[in-house]
Formats: sequence, structure tokens, C-alpha cells
Amino acid sequence: MLGGVPMFELICNDYGFECSFKAKGNKEIVTEQFKTHVLEEHGIDYTKEAVTQFILRKYPGIEGN
Repeated sequence: MLGGVPMFELICNDYGFECSFKAKGNKEIVTEQFKTHVLEEHGIDYTKEAVTQFILRKYPGIEGN
């Protein structure tokens, strides 16, 4: 946590891509960075809700910011 805000990380390779991209930050930043990267680099247009679910599954118990 940074200043009381939960910090998250999504790594492209964890979701089936041969790619070392990492999105780090609060939930909103990670969601936008990961969503944008996957669309631009891999051609997949995940919804914001889908990426949020990736975060919630990776960090169970944290519904946070």
C-alpha cells in the first residue's frame, strides 16, 4: 500500500501472452495501462470490467481503490 491506497500489478505473461509488460499502481491506473497495452500490442479489447476482474482474482479480499 502506498499512502493507504492498495497497489496492484498485472503481468501480461500471466494472462497467456509471451510478453513481459507489467502494469503497476492503483486499481484505476493498472486497469487503464493493462487494457491499453493489450489492445495496442495484442489486439484484444478487454472491457474495463474484465480487467478489474483480473485484479480482483489476483488479489482476493481487496475490493479497493
